[in-house]
Amino acid sequence: MEEYDFEPIPGLPATLPADERILWQGAPEWRALARRALHVWKVTLYCAIILAWNGTAAVMGGATIGEAIIHTLWISPLPLLAIGILLLLGWLYARTTIYTLTNKRLVVRSGVALPITVNIPFRLVESAGVRTYRDGTGDINFVLNHEDRAAYVQLWPNVRPWHFNHPQPMLRTVDDPQAVAEIVSRALQDFAYGTEAAQPRVQREAGSGRARTMGTTPAPVAGH
Repeated sequence: MEEYDFEPIPGLPATLPADERILWQGAPEWRALARRALHVWKVTLYCAIILAWNGTAAVMGGATIGEAIIHTLWISPLPLLAIGILLLLGWLYARTTIYTLTNKRLVVRSGVALPITVNIPFRLVESAGVRTYRDGTGDINFVLNHEDRAAYVQLWPNVRPWHFNHPQPMLRTVDDPQAVAEIVSRALQDFAYGTEAAQPRVQREAGSGRARTMGTTPAPVAGH
């Protein structure tokens, strides 16, 4: 029996009400998740610098180049193990995470050892933002009002980095983020019009700059 066999619909803990429907489902791209959430490339660079420094120090201490290489290879399994663990965690988190967007809420099911499901009704969403990357993936964050607030630790890694006081749930490293952003934008607009509330707006930003969000003004999606 699989650990998620109890789910009536993959990613959802219960059957949807009659007036609710799924608009989109997706999951993180594991390689991008390992790079940006687990910082595997930074760890790899750090380990490479340490190994290079170790070999250089051995040569400066009188060892031959061959001896320095052997010494460096002798200690290399530890950093390789650390990198391998980070890659494995990235794959596991991506494999166990499902993002579900309905016409009423965002549902995030995630967790390796202890899977949890977080429901984020659209009535809690003030605005949303999207950031795209050159690898074709992107992040879509949701700014919540103060009516309710999920814990940063509970949401991680599906949360905007460093926003501890006001955690922002995030669709992290999803493929084709611009298309997903359009679905999010339409869903928020339809919900806002249906409840006669202010209309959240999604702001799209590409490249390495910081993602931006727009306030709840009735306007179409803006792009760059």
